[in-house]
Amino acid sequence: MKTITIAILMLFSVSVFAQTNTELKKHFEAYYTQMKKQGDKQGVINAMTHLDVLEPSVARKDTLAYIYLSEGQYMQALNTIGVEKNATDSDMNVEVKALALKNLNQIEMALEHFEVLYQRAPNAYLAYEMADMKIQTNDLVGARLNIDYAMANVTDDMKRAFYEKQQPYETSMKAALMYLKGLLTFTENKSTNMDAALKLMNDALAIDPNFNLAKISREALEAQKAQRAKQAAAEKKG
Repeated sequence: MKTITIAILMLFSVSVFAQTNTELKKHFEAYYTQMKKQGDKQGVINAMTHLDVLEPSVARKDTLAYIYLSEGQYMQALNTIGVEKNATDSDMNVEVKALALKNLNQIEMALEHFEVLYQRAPNAYLAYEMADMKIQTNDLVGARLNIDYAMANVTDDMKRAFYEKQQPYETSMKAALMYLKGLLTFTENKSTNMDAALKLMNDALAIDPNFNLAKISREALEAQKAQRAKQAAAEKKG
């Protein structure tokens, strides 16, 4: 009799828990809908976190990580989905890892995930980002391959955003690639490639005269060139 009573109580507890779980799920689904309607990103994050606890889902985790990323909460995004490279990761998952790691200045780790995205669906935008990071990590051969691909596949309507000014701005992707190629050319050989790099900066500015980063880079190269000429003249005179 005691065994039967315990079994009945256990079945009742499971039933109550299932009912409570279902009610909580409905509540947070409604809460999620309302937060989304109000444009409350933190509310959306809270709702999705509760839903994932109640009913774990890979797709929900990926979406939650993407929202964290869009809010600039990079560590939270990575804490949600991890940093490991998995063949089964969705495109969204890989993109979140790539961008979050890049924004945390973990360039080499970010590149691993950018490479996955590039293998799945190569495009000029990805190629630009990868070339930029490869210059930073001194993979100059890889950077040139990415730039060559991007320049062969860029179209006139493509734009690229820059953030070095207080007010972000966009420029032509073709101009951006000319600038990046100039930076790469100079990095490859700072002694002999000054003029070639300057020409590429001028080519970028011919496409977009308001391209601020190309202006800054050209000015820096011109200053270095003038300094070298001054030193050479002084050595010749001496």
